[in-house]
Amino acid sequence: MLAVPTTAGTGAEATTVAILDIPEQRVKTGISHQYMRPDRGVVDPLLTMTMPSEVTSSCGLDVVCHAAESFLTKPYDQRPKVPNPDERPPYQGANPIADMWSAKALEYGGKYLRRAVENGEDVEARGHMMLGATLAGVGFGSAGVHIPHACAYPIAGLKHVYEPQGYPKDHPFVPHGWSVIVTAPAAFRFTYDAMPERHRQVAELLAGEKIEGADENTLPEIIIQLMKDVGAPRGVRELGYDEGDIDDLVEGAMKQQRLLVGAPKDVTEDDLANILRESMENW
Repeated sequence: MLAVPTTAGTGAEATTVAILDIPEQRVKTGISHQYMRPDRGVVDPLLTMTMPSEVTSSCGLDVVCHAAESFLTKPYDQRPKVPNPDERPPYQGANPIADMWSAKALEYGGKYLRRAVENGEDVEARGHMMLGATLAGVGFGSAGVHIPHACAYPIAGLKHVYEPQGYPKDHPFVPHGWSVIVTAPAAFRFTYDAMPERHRQVAELLAGEKIEGADENTLPEIIIQLMKDVGAPRGVRELGYDEGDIDDLVEGAMKQQRLLVGAPKDVTEDDLANILRESMENW
């Protein structure tokens, strides 16, 4: 068993999560609590100059997904109230404060991730992506994430067969950002009707321009184009899974109720199965 405390998003204000990977049980999950928040973080793009492009791609797509999911969580005022503040979960749902952080992270992801992947010495792009990671960490540390991250846990934990380029070859694994992004297009297509205006806003922030006539495919198409441009896997199949694994993947995702509770609409096992099926190949 491996337990790794990580500051998600690299921001000092972000929620620290203890990630548990238990290969013999084919389980990967996380534990988060407000008392685990760090006092400070070091964010320096000069420390990443030799990072392989594939690592930049995965980390950057995680930033984008953090920001998009948090912006598209169920609003805080639609969540059930708790009897006292000590019982409040770390993830509160979309709120005006989290929206500001997440929106800026989406803007930076759409503008700078391609440059950071293309040229590891582009300090401006790396600096803005690391700032975006910090902002997204603050945003989702308040609002939370949902379907793509819930699906990412079983995608990363059920099989250890994928050998990603750009990473050490001592053990097969699925880089976190790629495990998250592969289901994001289908997940956001599913959640679109719960908050179409906010999905359009996310699409515009990533695209860097106004979009007229947005529909349920607009945001997924923008994300898929970004995935193509930064060399992400095409889908869940490329990570070592096929349709015969969907039931196990759904079972693993359904265990992540601390995340799924933040989805803007209720998510059933059949919904997750459809999302995973659509995500086998995004293009």
